[in-house]
Formats: sequence, structure tokens, C-alpha cells
Amino acid sequence: MEFQNLLVKVDNNIAVVTVNRPEKLNALNNETIEELDKVFSQLNENENVYVIILTGSGEKAFVAGADISELNNLDEQKAKMFSEKGQKVFTKIEKMEKLVIAAVNGYALGGGCEIALACNIRLASDNAVFGQPEVNLGIIPGYGGTQRLTKLINSGRATEYILTGDMINAEEALRIGLVNKVYPQANIIY
Repeated sequence: MEFQNLLVKVDNNIAVVTVNRPEKLNALNNETIEELDKVFSQLNENENVYVIILTGSGEKAFVAGADISELNNLDEQKAKMFSEKGQKVFTKIEKMEKLVIAAVNGYALGGGCEIALACNIRLASDNAVFGQPEVNLGIIPGYGGTQRLTKLINSGRATEYILTGDMINAEEALRIGLVNKVYPQANIIY
């Protein structure tokens, strides 16, 4: 499987999907969303894959949200389509027949936090930072984060994080049930 913005490796019934845009902190652009859609469809149909690990390349970011430089050029209709496409792909991940594990290293912000929320299990490095800071840009989480976050943590706390854009470090994420485990950074990089 060859992709422009993803690296995909399958070994011993485990697929590792790496968002590979480190120069953009693995931010999601339209092309990356389309590639995620294709790869998760292919992996769901692959009988030799039992588990999928989703991660980001580099040491700084899992996925640092949507690519703002691309968003700035969208009109209202195209922005709506971009949001709906992301919702569709993240729902596909959430409903996969296979176990999907987010291996979060560094920033998981906006769409990055939302894609992690769509995974069955979230493992974080000790330098992971979660958040929905898009409220500071005048928008709300567009890929289902408002629904998924309230399923994982207390709804009052979820509302607070969504409305304030506050960041959540790995220790706090573990304490509130946002992640399942926290590991040293060197142990979670694929």
C-alpha cells in the first residue's frame, strides 16, 4: 500500500498506520483524510490483519489537528464538506471490525484528539498532550469529538475542555480516563 501522507506496515497480523507529515506536525489535510479512508477500508477487509495501530511520525506530534493553512482557503461549503468527510472516516475507524489502538506521542490536538477518541484504546507517551483548541479559532470540534469525549470522561469535564480549549497532559489524561496507559516516550514510537 503506497500513500503520499501515510506509512503502512503489516507484520504478524498487526498493521501500523503512521500519519507521515512531520513538517506539518502530521496535521490532517484533505489528501490525508482520503488516504485514511482508503487504508482503513483496505485493512478492515484484510483477513491477515487483526489489530491496527495508528500513530504519527516524529517525536513532536501524533496529529496536531487539521492543516490550518488548508482550512483558511476553504469557503463555507468546502469547509462543511471537509468536516463531513472527517466525520465519516473517524466513524469508520470507530466502527472497525478490528481492534484499533492509538499510539499517541506528542500533540493530539483538534482532529488529532478526535481521531484518537475514535480508536478503541489510547496509549500515550509521557509527552502526549491532548486538547480541542479549535475553540480559540472560533470553531468547535468538527470530527465527532463533542460526542466521543463525553462517552469517555465525565460530561461536565468534557464540556469544559471543549469550551475552553485547555490542554490535557498525559498524566491528567490517564487520571480522567482519556487514555488507557502512559509509557515513556521511547517505548511508544513506532
